[in-house]
Formats: sequence, C-alpha cells, structure tokens
Amino acid sequence: MILTYAKTLMFLLMSYAMAETEVGENDLNEVSDQVYGVKINKCCELNEIMVDSVCRLAELLNQSMWEPQFKTEDGIAAALKYFNYVTGVPDCATTQQRPIFDLGKSEDELNLLTDGRLQHLIHHLHSSDQIKDDPLITNTYSIHEAIAIPEVKEPSSYIHDQAKYCMDKIIITSSNITGQYALVCVPEVIINWKETSFLMKKILNPLFHAIAMVLYLLVAIIYFVIPTLRDLAGNIITTINICLIVSQAADLVRIFTELSNHVSFMVTDIILYISLLGAFFWLNSFGFYIWKTFKSRNVFLRVTDVRKYCYYSSVVWFAVGVMAAMAICAHFLLDSGSNPYKKMRLSNTIILEDIEQETIGWLGIAVFFTPVAFTIIFNLFFYVTTLKVIKRINIYGRIHYKLKGCFDLFLQIFLIMTTAWLFLLLSWLNFDGLFYAHIVVNLLQAILIFYVCVVRQSHVTFLLRKSCCYAEPIPTGEWGDEMTHMNGGNY
Repeated sequence: MILTYAKTLMFLLMSYAMAETEVGENDLNEVSDQVYGVKINKCCELNEIMVDSVCRLAELLNQSMWEPQFKTEDGIAAALKYFNYVTGVPDCATTQQRPIFDLGKSEDELNLLTDGRLQHLIHHLHSSDQIKDDPLITNTYSIHEAIAIPEVKEPSSYIHDQAKYCMDKIIITSSNITGQYALVCVPEVIINWKETSFLMKKILNPLFHAIAMVLYLLVAIIYFVIPTLRDLAGNIITTINICLIVSQAADLVRIFTELSNHVSFMVTDIILYISLLGAFFWLNSFGFYIWKTFKSRNVFLRVTDVRKYCYYSSVVWFAVGVMAAMAICAHFLLDSGSNPYKKMRLSNTIILEDIEQETIGWLGIAVFFTPVAFTIIFNLFFYVTTLKVIKRINIYGRIHYKLKGCFDLFLQIFLIMTTAWLFLLLSWLNFDGLFYAHIVVNLLQAILIFYVCVVRQSHVTFLLRKSCCYAEPIPTGEWGDEMTHMNGGNY
C-alpha cells in the first residue's frame, strides 16, 4: 500500500514538472517570435512611404503607413502575428535591380509570404489605360510589357528570397493611384547552351567583337609604326581604325547586360555613337582630301605636313563634339515622349535575357546618325567627281599614282563601312535574323578592312616583309610612301 502511494506521488510530481517545462518553452518561443520575428524588407524608413520614386514622410501627406498583408503560395490570406522591418534597398551584388508596381488593376501582383519571401505574379492581362499611360511606369519598368505572352492563360510566378527585395506603399501623384511597390533583384539567368539566341548574342557576338578589335588594332599599328605610311592618308586610316576600336569596345560592354549595376548603358551608348560618328567624319575627310588634291592644279604639294593633319583633326573633332552635344541635349531635354529603356524578353529556356536600363532615346540616335547619312552622300559626291577627274588624266605622275591608290582604298573602306552601318540600322528592327546578320557583318567589316588596308596593298606587305622577315631598315623620305613605292619598283 505504501509503495503504491509512493508511485502515484512520483507520477504526479513528474507530470507537474513536465507541464511547467512545456509552459516555459512556449513562453520562450513567444518571446523569441516577438524579438526575432520574420524579417520584412521595407524600401523607405519606418515613418515614410514611396511617393512616385522618392521616400516621403507619411504624416506630411496625411497617409497611412504601409501594412503588409501576408498570403500563402496558393493565394490564401494568412495572419502573421510577429514580424520586423528591415529598411533599405536590397543588396543585389552582381545581379540587377528592377522596380515592380502592384496598382490593383495592373498585371503585376505582389504577395508577401509568411516566411518573409516575396511572390510576384504576372496575370498576362491588359492593364487599364490610365496605368499604362502613366509616365512613371512607362519610364521605369513594367514587367508585363517585357514578358507577357498572349497564349499563356495561367499567371507566371516568381519568388524572391528574403533580403533580395524591398517593398513599400507607393502613391503615383500624376494619376492619383495608390498601390504597392517593390524593388527586386533579378534572378540569375538560366542558361541553355543550345539556344540559338544565347549562342549568337552571348558567345559569338562578344567573340566577333574581340576579333574585330584585334584586326583594327593591327591596321592602326601597321600604319602608325612604318614611317613611310605615316603620311596624311595613313594617319587618317589609323584614326578611323582607332575610332572603330572604341566603338567595338563600347558595344562589347553593352552585350553583357548583367553588368548593368556597375556600368551605365547611357555612357556606353554615347561612346559608341560618338566613335562611329568620328569614324565616318574621318572617312569623309579622307574623301575630301583626295577630291581636293585631284581638283588642285598643283598636286606636287607635301601631303605629310603635320599642320594639314592637325587642321583636319580640329575640324573633324569639333564637328563631332557639336553633334554629340546636340544629341545629348536632344535626349535629355526633348526626348520626353519615348521610352529610353531597353526591354527584357522571355523565352522558354532563358528566363531573363535582356534587362532594362536607360539608353539613348530615338531622338538622340537620330541626331547622331543623321550626320552619318550626310557624310555618305558627300562621299558619293567625292567619288563621282574624283572619278571624272581621274578619267581625264592621261599621264600619271608619282603623286597621281599615290592618290589613285588612296582613291581606290577610300572607295573600298567607304563601301565596307556603309554596308555595316546599314546592317546596324536593320538590327534595331524586331527580327532576330537581322540582328544575327549584323553580328556576322560586324566581323566581316573588320576582316575586309584589314584585307584592303594591309593584305591587298602590295607596298604595305613589302614593307612588312622587309622590316619583319629581313630585319632591314625601312627607307624613309620626306615624300612618304609614294616615293619609296615608285623608286623601289613593283613588289
């Protein structure tokens, strides 16, 4: 009997101790949830909300603070008792950032999950005209414009991890719309090496740019190092190739869109268009020099005079600077009605291919490229008029022989650069085939320029063999390459 009572007492004591322990653990978990709740990333400070694209104090606007509403991944409303705010924009490291707007009637829907992640749904519907016409959304980023697929009926879903997004309440003052705003880190690209678009744009395109830069550099070095090629025509060819190198380098940077957090595409666009404009202006000065010399009664003038190159250089770069300034001013001051942002496209195998970032608008591009079109017209005039003069000449002197070679070289470079420029214009159309053709023509331009400037020029190959293979000193003279070529015979 005593043993039975003892066992019963011990059982009651153990049950009481276990209950006290369980209650203590529950209290501790509740306190832990209050202190270490789910982290919610808020873009602005705790007492601020987003107004257009700037954080403002909510009390000054008589607006309520942002209150996050939680849902499950299935879209069912859920309650979360404890959570903490983490203010500031997300740290996306090497990936890019993009804003998303959930304005009720928009195609984008933002849902906070109970574990602190952000779910982005795209419903592939047509938004209201009031939302689509708003300049803030048009000039920043509206994801449904980029990846909406009409055949897809079910919404696309993307989930952004905690600390890879920030969210807040937003007020768009121009249309008086209130909604939710999120700044998210673009997910990493899913690469399919068999995708034609990826192979052409991300592998062959940068490879062709690198090869082109090497070929242009070789031409520039050859015409700069060999003394007899450093006349006015040789210096112009060197400068044209340097401009093409710069344009290739700027275009190469634009290929890798994942660098958009660290590189401004606006700057690369400006460098690209200025270098292209400079190359065509120098080509125009080349044609003008040949035309003017043939039209002159006395062609036996020193064409290697440094002053003449400085004169051409000052005129060309002044014109390029003026046109570049006009294009930049036109973009920032006048080009307000167009969207100066690159679009992102979606395919079945590449989730995020081209990410949106500000670039030169169409008005700025027009100001850059209209002078190029005029230089092409002027070059045609120089070609036709110079050809008529050449046909009237019966006896060729040394300078005439040199100028005729320069004229042939000018015509070849003119045809090559004009063709490549036309394919550049065609590549802006919404056809992948035209863009692929531009990639190939871009390489062919470099190969052909190297061929016509070096390989096809017998006197250039002779000078290279003499300096490289036979290690003989290259003859120099004040008359430049034409005297060496004529006195040395045919090589």
